[in-house]
Amino acid sequence: MWPFCFSYKAYAPRRACIFRKSCLGLLLLASCAVYTARAQAFRFEGTRKKGAISFRYIRNLVIVPLYVNGKGPYNFILDTGVGPTIITDSAIAAGIDRKKLRPIKISGLGKGPELEALLSNEFSARLGRAGISYMPAAVLDEELLGLSNYVGMKISGLLGYYFFKSFTVRISYSGRRIVFYERDPKKEPRGERVPLVLINNKPYADIGLELPGQGRMTARVVVDNGASHALSLETLSGKAFPVPAGTVAANLGVGLSGPISGSLGRTDILQLGSFTFRDVVTAYPVYGDTAISTYLKDRNGNMGAEVLSRFNITFDYADSAMYLRRNETFKRPFEHDMSGMELYVTENFPTSVRYFVSRVEPGSPAALAGIQEGDELLSINLNKTGSMNLDELNRYLRQGDGRSLLLTLNREGGLLVKTIKLKKRI
Repeated sequence: MWPFCFSYKAYAPRRACIFRKSCLGLLLLASCAVYTARAQAFRFEGTRKKGAISFRYIRNLVIVPLYVNGKGPYNFILDTGVGPTIITDSAIAAGIDRKKLRPIKISGLGKGPELEALLSNEFSARLGRAGISYMPAAVLDEELLGLSNYVGMKISGLLGYYFFKSFTVRISYSGRRIVFYERDPKKEPRGERVPLVLINNKPYADIGLELPGQGRMTARVVVDNGASHALSLETLSGKAFPVPAGTVAANLGVGLSGPISGSLGRTDILQLGSFTFRDVVTAYPVYGDTAISTYLKDRNGNMGAEVLSRFNITFDYADSAMYLRRNETFKRPFEHDMSGMELYVTENFPTSVRYFVSRVEPGSPAALAGIQEGDELLSINLNKTGSMNLDELNRYLRQGDGRSLLLTLNREGGLLVKTIKLKKRI
């Protein structure tokens, strides 16, 4: 899922974070082990061997229509970064016998108490013409992840490993289409083959990095198309990843157990197979906040959809590989928010959308203009925000260093007009 960083304030609906699910799949894995005897893969109906569906694409996330227990469709994020399915709409579990819902305690990234979830494999699901009868799933409170507020539409959960392990899955980011089919060992998918290693039901790849002041190195990262960021570097040789010069302090969001702080900077070169990216926006979470020594010791970091979406990708878990074909977005620059304010959505789905400021970075253009947390953003350059989605709003906030934006805001019933001058901070 999940920067995919979600950040939010206590007073506001929670907004999704880069790191929120990084430990969740690992923590649930052991709990789901008791269900493996009944766990099944997705299968096609009858003699069918291939299926295809269209998907919605918002904030670098692939959103698919999933039917659960014969009802739906529900909007789920298709996410290589999660193992057991995660359900954030408690109404989906309403028909399950309570005796078959196992309460568990989970902890995760950030500082805070353990949280509660309900675990069961009494869920059936269908995506397109493929279905699964007994799907292990964890039911969480929507407020834990804030997915709907992050995306701007109702999101009911995350679908990961149990779908990807069942088929060869091709995600066409350029065509907004997913093709999935029974694997043919005699026919290799098109594209450049990049080896994967599956650890705790998540795919890992080795990438090359060149970092400011540190030279070249090889890093092992989770291949996480459900994280909307580009790259997060967390550990090196069992310690916190060294933060290079030129980074800025940043709130990286809130994990399952509390706030996550850290820094943002840029990686000079990221090498994925034969493909090279430059000036990649990179997050460096604070070591203690991410429980690295306990949960993240198998990896150096996490590579998200801001990188992966520049390809049309075929995942073949049975062959421990993914196949990459660059698409038309391959050369787009890596940019970060230049306003210094973060937004979240409140929505009476699907009738109305309202955007609020959840955080203002000290010293940023938004802070200098006097914008405050809790302000409602009504328009940008006289264009009403109610007619935009979050992708369109974010494009405004990343338009370019030195550009000016005219904002209209509502603060506790009073109308404010502010001008901010965008600034490239990293």
